[in-house]
Amino acid sequence: MADPLHDSAERVLALMRRQGFDAAQVAVSRRRRHEVCVAHNEPSLLRSNESLRLQLTGLLDGRRADTEASELDDDSLAATVHALWTSVASAPQDAANAVSASQHVRITRGTTEPDVGSLAGAMRELLAWREAEAPTLMIEEALAGHNHAQTTLLTSAGSSLACELGWYDASAFGLARDGAQASSFNYAGGSCASLADAPLLPRFGLQEMLQSLVRSVQTQPLGEHGVGAVVLTPQAVAGLLGWLLGQLADQALIDGSSVYREAVGQLAASPLLTLRSRFDAPGVSPLSADGFAPRPVVLLSAGRLNCLTPTLYGSRKTGVPHVPLAGGGGWELQAGATPRSELIAGLKRGALVDRLSMGRPAANGDFSGVIKNSFALRDGEVGAALSETMISGNVAAMLREVSAVSAERIDAGAWAMPWLRVEGLHFS
Repeated sequence: MADPLHDSAERVLALMRRQGFDAAQVAVSRRRRHEVCVAHNEPSLLRSNESLRLQLTGLLDGRRADTEASELDDDSLAATVHALWTSVASAPQDAANAVSASQHVRITRGTTEPDVGSLAGAMRELLAWREAEAPTLMIEEALAGHNHAQTTLLTSAGSSLACELGWYDASAFGLARDGAQASSFNYAGGSCASLADAPLLPRFGLQEMLQSLVRSVQTQPLGEHGVGAVVLTPQAVAGLLGWLLGQLADQALIDGSSVYREAVGQLAASPLLTLRSRFDAPGVSPLSADGFAPRPVVLLSAGRLNCLTPTLYGSRKTGVPHVPLAGGGGWELQAGATPRSELIAGLKRGALVDRLSMGRPAANGDFSGVIKNSFALRDGEVGAALSETMISGNVAAMLREVSAVSAERIDAGAWAMPWLRVEGLHFS
């Protein structure tokens, strides 16, 4: 059977060979999306669209250039390849530049045709809940969608990778108002295999996020300075682990700023933390950007760091073993044994934190930032929503100071995370 994407990729690769590149990588992707949208508490749009994306990498004499395009006609392709040829001549030489070789995989996963009725049903459920349970809530934007994505990636060194994926997603973004006062904005959403097999509101932490907005119209400062604990929601945990993943990747490894460069095999986090990949989750691309099909990865085993995660380029640059990762996330933190309610019970002072606004932590992980969409914790109870409250500490230390992990998790597709209790944060 003819494969238009593969044929297009082959055609572009042939053009790049004739142009004179020493090595080349071509990725051609097509995505079709159907979605039902809500704006300002009202249904607003039912739409579908299709997009095409061409990504080229060309190497010449150790130099590398990249470009993107969206047209596959002969004239457009010739112009794109010629522009890439012009760009590569002025790029810096780097012996670490390379393309993947002899990688072969074809992955098919998920439904390719949308159930439009489930999309509309999800938005009806959301609006009916808001009207009945949270009339002060303003849903600025919400959507439910189905995605069908196809990708073919070829290299001049013999790699041929392809995937065809289908998945659903849903999200909501809004705030609550009471007269002249309003909460801050917040967002929740995620991806799944189907929207028809379960109600929307319990998914992705949506209902809890919307309810917390209603409770956040009236806020107050924490009131005193000092050291306390935080309970991080799954969304905040995902942000915390985003810093860890960055520390294990190319930029930090190449510029020497990674605090984990020599930590493989050592205890780098709390023994309560086990972090593994879920590259087969809905909405996660099973192909790496540098042309590999990643194998499952366990980054943390009971707090012990198992590997660093440079790309092919990063590996050749640093000598660290190459560990390909899927595009778009795909991580899960193992659930703990502590019921979520017990993470809060017994805490004398602290905060329940949904968003960590750390800016860019220092190279060693030190940070200071405002906690947002958060609530005071006093004597084991969740108190008032917080305003003008800052925490400071060290991100690496936070990972080591996790004292409890919830048995419950939120599964957002690209990540599945529990609640964490972390000790030793400074409040001001």
